[in-house]
Amino acid sequence: MALAESSTRSAAGAAMGEWLQRIHPAWALVALILVIMPAIANGFVLVQIFGWSFMLGTIALSLMFLAGYGGMVSLAQMTIAGFAGYMVAIFGVSGLATLSIGWPWWLATPMALVLAMISGAIIGALAVRTEGIYTIMITLAIAAAFFYFTNENYALFNGHTGINSVPTPQFLGVDWKDAIPFYYLTLGVAVLCCWAVAYVGRAPFGLALQGIRDNPRRMAALGFNVYAHRVAAYVFAGLIAGLGGVLLVWSNGEIAPGTVSVSAAIDILVIAVVGGIANPIGPFIGALIYAVLKTFAQDFLVSVGLDGNRFRLLIGLGFLAIVFFSPDGVLGLWARWRNRMLTGAARRQREGGGHG
Repeated sequence: MALAESSTRSAAGAAMGEWLQRIHPAWALVALILVIMPAIANGFVLVQIFGWSFMLGTIALSLMFLAGYGGMVSLAQMTIAGFAGYMVAIFGVSGLATLSIGWPWWLATPMALVLAMISGAIIGALAVRTEGIYTIMITLAIAAAFFYFTNENYALFNGHTGINSVPTPQFLGVDWKDAIPFYYLTLGVAVLCCWAVAYVGRAPFGLALQGIRDNPRRMAALGFNVYAHRVAAYVFAGLIAGLGGVLLVWSNGEIAPGTVSVSAAIDILVIAVVGGIANPIGPFIGALIYAVLKTFAQDFLVSVGLDGNRFRLLIGLGFLAIVFFSPDGVLGLWARWRNRMLTGAARRQREGGGHG
């Protein structure tokens, strides 16, 4: 018995050792910095830079999953996120007692996520019947229609004013509205969603989805239901986008049509593409770049005598530059630079060996 327990512990230790060896030192350093960030940054940086990066990155992650693993570019992910935010405000507590039902957060939040998954299924059922530019157009049309609907509907969404005074939950004796708890909350959700996407991507469903992306006819001939797999991908992406939307309404304390505007939907696409649409880490890199530009670009433009509202021009120019030099985004640039360095080092080593 003791020998068996010893063997089990040895096997577990070996597996843990192999897992630790696969972690790149650079990623370990990034993880350490993120964990200790509250000790080196103020509340503004924690919420306005990193908190927003995690929230927007989570929503863009849902787009990355659809586009990277399924080959389906959806511009309705911000719509699903905003819909989940509205549902939290409507089913939960807000400043509009006549509009909100008043459920506690632990009931309103799951309901919002379930409805986000249902909305993802409905959008997916419509979108997967098309391909390419037509998928983009139909999801863009859905995003625009929902924006105008929320802007003009007062009975359910309170029109252009939106719903305000949505409280951030307090549980485990912690006020999650405070900067440090909210930072760790958004970080935890981002890590969980990133791990989930990476896991699903390696699972049989994810592998089948990638096969459908590359050759749907062949996968259908092998017995896979192409339509069902694609709709299921939209459902999973809807859950991830819904989580990002819930965090958004908790952070702002309100939800309004501007959150689900067409420009916001396009911003999510820009974030995903700039960071890298082939890797779950990419959307968070793109979101960090976006958050930094949005926070500081206005002040920079004003300091040089330009209109601060033109900060989107800088974002657009950065988007064009990155896509021009690397279609795979910032991660693609990093991979190309690393490969070039490794190739150069190997060449110098061969030349050194030859001279020797």
